[in-house]
Amino acid sequence: MSTLHLTGDADADKLLSEDPFALLSGMLLDQQVAMEVAFAGPRKLQERMDGFDVHKIAEMDVDAFVELCVAKPAIHRYGASMGKRLHALARYIADHYDGDTAELWTHGDPDGKEVLKRLKALPGFGDQKARIFLALLGKQRGVQPGGWREAAGAYGDEGARRSIADVVDSETLAEVRDFKKAQKAAAKK
Repeated sequence: MSTLHLTGDADADKLLSEDPFALLSGMLLDQQVAMEVAFAGPRKLQERMDGFDVHKIAEMDVDAFVELCVAKPAIHRYGASMGKRLHALARYIADHYDGDTAELWTHGDPDGKEVLKRLKALPGFGDQKARIFLALLGKQRGVQPGGWREAAGAYGDEGARRSIADVVDSETLAEVRDFKKAQKAAAKK
């Protein structure tokens, strides 16, 4: 599978490409910060933890984990609250999928609606975040269960420039930013 290009940092993108939990974690962090900052969060933790591992995170004391998240440079603008959410996500994946994040989209050969339902059940994932992540899986990771585009809604549209699911280089990142700015401006009218 090809390497993702979401952060502008080769090491961070490599981790996201190789570790489904790192990618899921980046999506969790993708709110109220720049997309590339959010998706670089797992790499920062990888360096601080001597490896990024869902079981290791899930088994850590939550306060100790939060300390890693808020150490400068913090993984997020709201490092403490996002650290708690990330810890809860790791616990959920460890408890429900035995730490195998890919089971979210592979276990039982689910269709797009089922994968969306599973994503929405995750701590910190609402409808929009789940749809964006489903689109990211379909567009860039080759995870394309039946009906995935429909389940992802507009985020699954071919050729769209709506979200991180559409970022493949600096040009598409700029296009997504322009789209988001236009959406915010339209909402203010």
